[in-house]
Amino acid sequence: MDRLLVLVRHGQSEWNLKNLFTGWKDPGLTELGVEEARIAGRRLKARGLSFDLAFTSALSRAQETLRLMLDEIGQPGLRTVRDQALNERDYGDLSGLNKDDARKRWGEEQVHLWRRSYDVSPPAGESLKDTVARALPYYVQEILPAVLRGERVLVAAHGNSLRALVMVLDRLTPKTIPALELATGLPLVYRLHADSTVASKEVLDS
Repeated sequence: MDRLLVLVRHGQSEWNLKNLFTGWKDPGLTELGVEEARIAGRRLKARGLSFDLAFTSALSRAQETLRLMLDEIGQPGLRTVRDQALNERDYGDLSGLNKDDARKRWGEEQVHLWRRSYDVSPPAGESLKDTVARALPYYVQEILPAVLRGERVLVAAHGNSLRALVMVLDRLTPKTIPALELATGLPLVYRLHADSTVASKEVLDS
């Protein structure tokens, strides 16, 4: 039994390019983001990987990344579950603001704390801890059982919702998870043991 789980952060979005806090806002992919998604699909296909089931968020940049990858793999129309539990972290009042402008308004130290701490929330938004609190139960209840049944699962989501999953898979802690950065359009290929621990991990960066 393969127990395959592949995680991919969406390709570059228009707001990534503009250095804006995005969160639950819904900008589309840039031309680069489209190409990143296609390259991710080609890398998966080159490894001979195919899938039985896909999960993605309620946001279009993740859904479009998934669609482009599946086109490249040759699996358009794959059974897909969409759920806001996999949405990006909600940046609240920071959403739509330029990160440099936010630093001028609130100070470098405060913005760094909002962005990089584990449990400090921006105004009206979510901390990474809050994101873990919604994404992780969804993983345990919906995604992991499919993998353990032997279904090959592809997840296209966001930097922070995927960090929640990687936190468990890689056994990271609240102290070590803030340092983790996930590149856009870069597949993380996990194979799991029957007890849900990681048998192997590969980053498809070439």
